[in-house]
Amino acid sequence: MARRRHKPVPKEPVQAVIDKMDHEGRGITYHDGRTVFVDGALPKEEVVFQYVSRRAKVAEARTLEVIQGSAERVDAKCPHFYLCGGCSLQHMAPEAQINFKQNVLLEQLEHFGNVQPEDVLPPLVNKEPWAYRRRARLGARYVHKKEKVLVGFREKHSSFLADLSSCKVLTANVGENLEEFKTLFSSLAAKETIPQIEVAVGDEQTALIIRHLEPLSDDDLKILIGFCQRLDFELYLQPKGPQTIHRVYPDPVPGIIPGQERLSYRLPDFNLEFKFHVSDFTQVNGGINRQMVPFAIDLLAPSKDDKVLDLFCGLGNFTLPIATRAKEVVGVEGSERMVERGYENAKLNNLENARFYAADLSQQGQQAPWYDEQYDLILLDPARSGADVLVSNIERFGARRIVYVSCNPATLSRDAGILVEKGYRLKKAGVMDMFPHTAHVESIALFEK
Repeated sequence: MARRRHKPVPKEPVQAVIDKMDHEGRGITYHDGRTVFVDGALPKEEVVFQYVSRRAKVAEARTLEVIQGSAERVDAKCPHFYLCGGCSLQHMAPEAQINFKQNVLLEQLEHFGNVQPEDVLPPLVNKEPWAYRRRARLGARYVHKKEKVLVGFREKHSSFLADLSSCKVLTANVGENLEEFKTLFSSLAAKETIPQIEVAVGDEQTALIIRHLEPLSDDDLKILIGFCQRLDFELYLQPKGPQTIHRVYPDPVPGIIPGQERLSYRLPDFNLEFKFHVSDFTQVNGGINRQMVPFAIDLLAPSKDDKVLDLFCGLGNFTLPIATRAKEVVGVEGSERMVERGYENAKLNNLENARFYAADLSQQGQQAPWYDEQYDLILLDPARSGADVLVSNIERFGARRIVYVSCNPATLSRDAGILVEKGYRLKKAGVMDMFPHTAHVESIALFEK
């Protein structure tokens, strides 16, 4: 049987008017019997695009030229925007980005949950939507033909690394020094066996985690430490899996056991400090997190007589602030390490009314004390997959009010539909701009009996 040959993607530019945007921030038009998703194009614009891929009914493309621009179009601040896959909306005014994300949330609530909020919450935004990103995994690759190391995110529509000189969304001490990173890695004997640099930032510290596939020489280690000394970074190495991450600079602090080094951030509205290991999950946008936590807790409105359940609690980002206002709070997370971190931070902040449990919250029928208790209020902050198993059994807890923080409006919407079936009303919902200049939609919703 002859093998079917794929027709080559046409290279000729195409001129078209953009009809609307999809939920990933791409313009949509229709050409030659196909739905075409066009990066870098806005609704009502007339553009020239070039195909990147094409199948029977759909195609992907990139904008080459804007003939008639939208009133919402702005110049991208980053010179690499149209190449790098790290951002998708820099060509759209910040106010328009928020409106787009709010419409995505409301559309998906209607589509997946058949619900709409009684009130739309005002969006949470930073005044300065740049240099906000505190966590990132940057690829590194030595390219023989160019005799240079590339450092950054992957290109749009490609597995190749973009050749970046800077990044406007990473914290400035990292994003504005990418050329120095490239020079650094080019100078290492191990430059071909370092595939990744992870960045973790606290309020006062920045840590680099260097993933290396082969042992580093003493000379390479000295070069890396000298770089971190000069730019005031902490240096961690990761020779294998995440459990092998260890700090090599600064030198160990007396009394601190290796592996117990911590970065930290504060929530000043609650006078709380949180310490975390460089590999722990923390919110990527510190400014929005400082707004989001009090905003969520004001919606939850705990009193000194309330017992609260915090599901998917992480290291206690919501749990401990709730503990300052409630009688008792129980935090549940899938990781034993995060349970340890929760207790560690409760002790650090002299809070004794918080309990933590580890449990797989994607499974039904938990065999644990917390699952058989009653609660006045519930806060959920699940991963992208949502919390359908939990909300399907939510009535067992007896809560009168639920606040749901979501990083995926589709699964929030699905779970909202379940909650409404369980007798809750969707009182309020809105967006929080955790990832400016991307199509990522962070949202929050309030449900009441």
